[in-house]
Amino acid sequence: MKIYRVTDSEFKQFGRVIDIDTSEIVSVGEKVALPKEGTAYVASFDDFEGLAIKQPIQDEHFGQLPVQMGFCFGHNNKLNALEWHKCSEVNIAVTDVILLLGDLRDVEADNRYDSAKVKAFKVCKGEAVEVYATTLHYCPIQCSEDGFRCVVVLPVGTNTVLDKKPNDPLIIAKNKWLIAHEDNEALKAKGALATIYGENYTF
Repeated sequence: MKIYRVTDSEFKQFGRVIDIDTSEIVSVGEKVALPKEGTAYVASFDDFEGLAIKQPIQDEHFGQLPVQMGFCFGHNNKLNALEWHKCSEVNIAVTDVILLLGDLRDVEADNRYDSAKVKAFKVCKGEAVEVYATTLHYCPIQCSEDGFRCVVVLPVGTNTVLDKKPNDPLIIAKNKWLIAHEDNEALKAKGALATIYGENYTF
């Protein structure tokens, strides 16, 4: 798979680069220990919540809606699944990362999705991007064997535990819809709908 940069025109379908000083949050994020294997996601991380960067992101990129600043850190080199929210998401790369992105409008009527439509985009350390609500995304891909670190900013409550079981089987957390790859046994065991077909890309 060709790996584009978020500065390339191909990214405009999926999001945009944000011009903001990320040096402080990158410095804080570099000090967080990675899990020995697998990945970790924390919706709201105390060490990020008090940083100066939160206010301009909340005011200018979420229209003054309350946001949570969390992270996805760890080790990952596979597509595995795709998710989306009913809002944009801001990602800040603490290390170089690769985002695998698709278009929600390409999901078929039966919730099936061809992985061949996914595109890969490298986000370099310190870069911040807005990923649109219509963009399918999931866990970042590491660019080195040391793993990856990525800050995730979303409206408060997103990705947290549901209050009740929804009718829609794609809703697996608050403001989180997900489809897993057919080969992803771990997510299937948790009840995720496995409707992504084609190659489960490995990097």
